[in-house]
Parts: sequence; C-alpha cells; structure tokens
Amino acid sequence: MTIDKIIIFSDMDGTFLDHSTYSYSKAMPAIRKIVKNKIPFVFCSSRVSHEMDIYYKKIKIRHPFISENGAAIFIPKGYFKFNFKHDYIKKGNKIIQFGTKYEKLRKVLVKIRKETGYNMKGFGDLTLKELSENAGISLKKARLAKKREFTEPFIILDGDINKIKKLIKKHGLNYTKGGRYHYIMGKNDKGKAVNTLKKLFKKEFGKITTIGLGDGQNDLPMLKNVDYGYQVKTYKGEYSYRNKAVIRINKIGPKGFNEAVLRHL
Repeated sequence: MTIDKIIIFSDMDGTFLDHSTYSYSKAMPAIRKIVKNKIPFVFCSSRVSHEMDIYYKKIKIRHPFISENGAAIFIPKGYFKFNFKHDYIKKGNKIIQFGTKYEKLRKVLVKIRKETGYNMKGFGDLTLKELSENAGISLKKARLAKKREFTEPFIILDGDINKIKKLIKKHGLNYTKGGRYHYIMGKNDKGKAVNTLKKLFKKEFGKITTIGLGDGQNDLPMLKNVDYGYQVKTYKGEYSYRNKAVIRINKIGPKGFNEAVLRHL
C-alpha cells in the first residue's frame, strides 16, 4: 500500500512564531519530527523572502516557500526532479510570481491617504526605528522587513477601514488582514499559491496529504485549500474568525502548531 507524502504549509507570525517574542521553541518537538521524516515544510507567510530564509537556516532545512501573502513561490533550484514554468531566477530560487509590484501598491496607498485625509502609514512611510518599535523587532530585522516586493503592510491610526477596503478594490487591488497589520496587494492570496505548489508536489511524489496551519484571516485561503486546515488561537487566546472549513486547535500560536502537526506524525 502506498503511503501519502505529507506536505505541511504554515503561517509564521502567531502560528509557527510567538506573536510577541517571535520564538518557535514551543513548536520544536514537531519541527524535529518534520526534519527527521524529511517532510516538505513550506512557510506561507506575509513576510518577505529575506526573512523566511533566516528561519530555514535556523532550523537547518531548505524547502519551497510562499512569500508576502501568496505573492510569489520560491523554489530552490534542483528541488524538483522535473522542469516547470517559472517567471525568473533569483538567489538560487526559481520564482513563480502572482503579485503586483511594490511601487504600484505604494502609489495607491499614498493616493488613498490623500483622498481621505486618514492617518495611515505603510512600511514605506516608517523609519527603521519606527518599524522596529512598532513590530518589536531589531533594527536589522526591520531593515529586512522593509524589503517589500509585492505587498505593503500598513497601520491605521485614524480612519474607516471599510472605506479604505472599498477604495483599494476600486483601484483593482486586494486587501487582507494579518495578525498585526493590514495589507494592500494584488490579486494574489495564499490559497492560489498553495494550489500551484500542490500540483508540483503531486507530480514529484504522487499521492500527497496536505496540512495547513494559521491564525489570521489572511490564512483562510490556504486552510481551505489543504486536506487538513488548522486554525490556532491568537496571542489573545481567541480565534480571529469563524469558518466551518477549518479545524480549530484550542492552543495559542506555536503550541497549537505543535499539537496539530503531531497529530499526523
């Protein structure tokens, strides 16, 4: 009997990483099993590629990953045994792009701010020190976080989120909400990228079983496009949304990640 190859897709902040400390120590029992069993572990995050590289190096594995809310898939050269269509190659990765270029997103955000007079700031408006303090990260990590390619995270200090969402849509772009920030982006989402990568994994391994883990609303498209979609609790000890398509785990962040993954390993 053929055993399905397990593929794991996971959000980072608030799921694999603790929301406040960015520690993944509580997820390590599951990570050790993932490494031991050579299970493909795909980060699917709102973070940029440079940030995700760091965490793969820390846990000493290398797999494809999905950056900036499904904007691009990064696949290490030679990872799959076959050739596949990709848009370009960068730093040893074949990249499949779905997202809209950052420069366009910035222009739209600035235009909306001028039209409405709302007090809202994107990463492009924040200094390294401001971003470091707002996100609770070092200046070095803030510098990496600002290297956006396909999404612009922003904060709203004063303004009507529903009106902002309508204006973003009017410009032909999409809005989503993560665990910490609002995002303006193109027509990409985590689900589209996950489905594309699933097809490549199926071609490589044949039968696969897919697992997804997340905490925020932006994770829902990913969780709805895997066999087992797990929603962990946010740092506040609550669920950020309700949806019958997901399996709820009664633990916060990395603890929930650990419990869900170990159900399958």
